[in-house]
Amino acid sequence: MIRHNNESGSINISTSVYTEIVGTAASNCFGVKGMAARSVKDGVYHLLRKESAGKGVRVYFNDDDTISIDLHIIVDNNVNLSAVGASIISEVRYVVAKCTGTEVRDVNVYIDSMMIG
Repeated sequence: MIRHNNESGSINISTSVYTEIVGTAASNCFGVKGMAARSVKDGVYHLLRKESAGKGVRVYFNDDDTISIDLHIIVDNNVNLSAVGASIISEVRYVVAKCTGTEVRDVNVYIDSMMIG
């Protein structure tokens, strides 16, 4: 949880807020089919529904009041993976800063699978 102080008081932002913001921002990028979750039972990655976008995200709070983010995604077939990754990193940094005022130190994008069709 990160606390932002202002002249009127303070605002606490929980991990679940960050995961939902990040999951939604990443899912809206070109070439992204959705967020990925690894099944504990069989070890296979599954596409998450839009309502569960935050489950493919892990947020770490740093000592300097910044956050680091790990994203697990599934992409469309025949997309430039480097361009998709750069787009996600840029969009996530922008949206998190705009919505919460929190600086993002790192965004790590893990492409777990490609969807054909």
